[in-house]
Amino acid sequence: MKVVTADEMRTIDRIAIDDYRIPGPVLMERAGLAVAVRVRELHKGKKVTVLCGGGNNGGDGLVAARNLFNWGFTVSAIIFAKKDALSPDSASQYRIAKKMGVPVEFRKTLTQRDLHGAVVVDAVFGTGLSRPAAPDIASAFAFVNGSGAPVVAVDIPSGVSSDTGEVLGEAIRADCTVTFGLPKRGHLLYPGADYAGRLFVEDIGFPVSLLHADSLSVETVDRGLVSGMLPIRHKDSYKGDYGHVLVIAGSRGKTGAALMTARACLRSGAGLVTLGVPESIAGIIQAGVTEEMVLPLPDDGAGMLSAEALDPVFAFITKKADVIAIGPGMGTSPDTETLMAELVRRATAPMVIDADGLNSLKGKKDIVKAAKAPLVLTPHPGEMARLLQHDAIEDRIGTASAFSRETGAYLVLKGVPTVTASPEGRVFLNTSGNPGMATGGSGDVLTGVIAALLGQSMSPIEASVCGVFLHGLAGDRAAEAKGMQGLIASDIIAALPEAFMVLDGR
Repeated sequence: MKVVTADEMRTIDRIAIDDYRIPGPVLMERAGLAVAVRVRELHKGKKVTVLCGGGNNGGDGLVAARNLFNWGFTVSAIIFAKKDALSPDSASQYRIAKKMGVPVEFRKTLTQRDLHGAVVVDAVFGTGLSRPAAPDIASAFAFVNGSGAPVVAVDIPSGVSSDTGEVLGEAIRADCTVTFGLPKRGHLLYPGADYAGRLFVEDIGFPVSLLHADSLSVETVDRGLVSGMLPIRHKDSYKGDYGHVLVIAGSRGKTGAALMTARACLRSGAGLVTLGVPESIAGIIQAGVTEEMVLPLPDDGAGMLSAEALDPVFAFITKKADVIAIGPGMGTSPDTETLMAELVRRATAPMVIDADGLNSLKGKKDIVKAAKAPLVLTPHPGEMARLLQHDAIEDRIGTASAFSRETGAYLVLKGVPTVTASPEGRVFLNTSGNPGMATGGSGDVLTGVIAALLGQSMSPIEASVCGVFLHGLAGDRAAEAKGMQGLIASDIIAALPEAFMVLDGR
């Protein structure tokens, strides 16, 4: 499903009204009715207090109030605006509601009597909010949040930016949100996602061509999308058909990262996996592997890779490797920086770069741009900030998209949700995963999953999108079995086969 900004949604609304000749009041009627239906379905109580603003979001709220009143609910509407400040469509809905007998007041304060025993419908601000609410309205929002009353938000909780998920001063914290046509970025980005609660996306009659337009570059990743992308394993195939992944990883004290990346590769369908590690830890690694192979590489004497590893690595890539996964537990040094720069510039196999592989490229965007083969970078926000030499990453979607477009690399910016961007401008927001996956080694597992899928002839964007979703789905399955508190990265690896089976419909 596509995900939109406030401007993109306004464009859809305008085209629907101006070009398709769908009257604005018709869209408002359907939006308000959708809210009323959800209130009736979700809440058994019969008292509803609808909080409205002066714009069209308030008009949606007045439609909901009128329908609930018709169905026998005890309804009151409070408008946080002056009567002469209502938008034309909202003014029309106000007149209809008054004529039907719905109690409507104009004020900006709330009392305990307004909220006691009531379901609150928040229709104060819509998706166009760009600044904090005035102090009196902010106080009303805080009063609602402190009341314990269940809240249904219309379109987006008032006080939340629909583009960034930022809380602009004080915001309503909703139990659920009813939005229209398409989800907004602020529904999925934190902290907005937390304020939105359970999200319902309702069809109110927008032409489907507008909702699927190619100009909308951001979309969610779900089970249906990923199931259609996964590679098919043919009956007459053999291990060579599924890729040979060279995992360059590990250093003294960080052998586990290398092992987890390699095991995740195998559990994600790679035909062969070779671990390229510093020779001083090769014995430790060899003792820990079964299906994986080990390639000892020149060591810098401190348990990390030497720049002299370049020749044997390139020899291996030329003869055997289809994909390179590099970085987990590798450590950083002048030698790893040289190694990374030369591999990015010269390697002909697609590469997944994570962790210390990324740290060895910090501030070297030009090297990424010079890559000979496709690159998939998988930073968490801290690594992304170091890569760009910024203090922090604030706009995760914008940052990921801009970096990918500028460098030609595919970017998997980890977080909640993980943002995957392609050089062509497409952006995907993942929907799988859980807080239990916030544990050491989880990112190493993701590196292995994506590398394995690349080795099975998936395109970089398909491997990235599917890899992120599979990784999250495996984490969800592991959490169901073990809980979130005790979840470790090895549990995610163990659950990968089940995740693939779920996507296969088994």
